[in-house]
Amino acid sequence: MDARTKTFAPVASSTAPFPRPTREEAEAAVRTLIAWAGDDPTREGLLETPGRVTRAYGEFFAGYEQDARSILSKTFKEVGGYDDIVLVKDIPFSSHCEHHMVPFVGRAHIAYLPHDGVVGLSKLARLVDVFALRLQTQENLTAQIIDAINENLGPRGAAVMLEAEHMCMSMRGVRAHGASTVTHRFTGVFAEDRVEQDRFFAMIKR
Repeated sequence: MDARTKTFAPVASSTAPFPRPTREEAEAAVRTLIAWAGDDPTREGLLETPGRVTRAYGEFFAGYEQDARSILSKTFKEVGGYDDIVLVKDIPFSSHCEHHMVPFVGRAHIAYLPHDGVVGLSKLARLVDVFALRLQTQENLTAQIIDAINENLGPRGAAVMLEAEHMCMSMRGVRAHGASTVTHRFTGVFAEDRVEQDRFFAMIKR
């Protein structure tokens, strides 16, 4: 079974406890939307679109098949006694607004103060994708990332900041092209100490 077949198999998952439609049902739904948009799903240029869309959805929403705990499960304790801020900034991400199912795209900045070891730096970027590759709101995405860090790494403090442009604002409605939405959340030492918050913001801008 290849990855594409697995993505659309009609089985329940931990995040969606209900049977998924078959690939054929998903493709039929795409044809319906094409017709709703006002075009002919049987014309040459659109004949293969339903299949392409379902395959693309397998990539857009791959986070439903991923688990934050397994990604953050391996830590490194031999770090020479390092216990200061670990920051990974400018992590690119793309997600889809759960209200209109259109993209929002931006950057994530993640920092934590280690307590008992550190995690591989690439794992923080993978963690962002676990939650970004789902139907989301930016506020919820921010909370899920920092909660996963706290639950799996047990740091003395954590900080997460997301900056993103939402296509539901720039492509429709107010059409506010270039508008940026910023969300952040602090826990532990970062929440209690304004100096640590200021260090976090200064390191991002640096």
